Amino acid sequence: MLSPRALIIRTAGINCDLETEQALAIAGFTPERTHVNRLARDSDPFAPYHFIVFPGGFSYGDDVASGKVAAVEIAALFGEALPRFVERGGLVLGICNGFQTLVKMGILPGIPPGAGSETPIRFTLTHNDSRKFEARWVRLVAPANARSVFVKPGETLELPIAHGEGKLVASGPDGVEALSQAGLVGYRYAPRVKSAGMDGRPQYPDDPNGSLDQIAALSDVTGRVFGLMPHPERFMYGWHHPRWTREGDPEREGDGLLLFRRARKAVDR
Repeated sequence: MLSPRALIIRTAGINCDLETEQALAIAGFTPERTHVNRLARDSDPFAPYHFIVFPGGFSYGDDVASGKVAAVEIAALFGEALPRFVERGGLVLGICNGFQTLVKMGILPGIPPGAGSETPIRFTLTHNDSRKFEARWVRLVAPANARSVFVKPGETLELPIAHGEGKLVASGPDGVEALSQAGLVGYRYAPRVKSAGMDGRPQYPDDPNGSLDQIAALSDVTGRVFGLMPHPERFMYGWHHPRWTREGDPEREGDGLLLFRRARKAVDR
């Protein structure tokens, strides 16, 4: 039986494509790293694939804003092909810069049900509250109503982050409620015991960017398009974790691999 094919879309400045390729291979995909210019030559570039990944990095040097130039380019080149890919059952994952790209394209989270068509709520990712690049490990928790195929509702994970613009903001005050009610929140930053505020919410640095409602990941309404600021491809094995010598089995699978394995199972279904 042939393994399902996964496409990793590269642009200038992307630098997490090799780690993503390895993660996909471990999870049972046949991964291919392809530059966006090469894809643009084909009339239906996504037809051979089951899974598309927009990896992390600094696309086009994060000029203007992180992921913005890539978002404009990909929307211009594949603005019709990408939605068709999702409609026929394909999966899409955006990691860090890839998440920024999907949000700035409007692919994530899309217009949540009940948000209102006259004044749809818009979302973007902007500078961290700290005004600096944050690179650290964070704890994540999935809401009980998370609808993404990449997520197990209620689970807790640890993954590393590395970004300067990870703060999710909305154009209106109803953004949090719209996302939560629709089940589009994939993960939130979770507090550690010593850093939780009076309301139980995480404080800096456990909430590394000040994101709206501590949101770290979003799904679209289909559950097949998913994006997150943390890097799952950087936690494939136990020994990738900074506390691997003190906690657990270094040969165990890392939390990040769970997301790629779930994608594999979703493709099989």
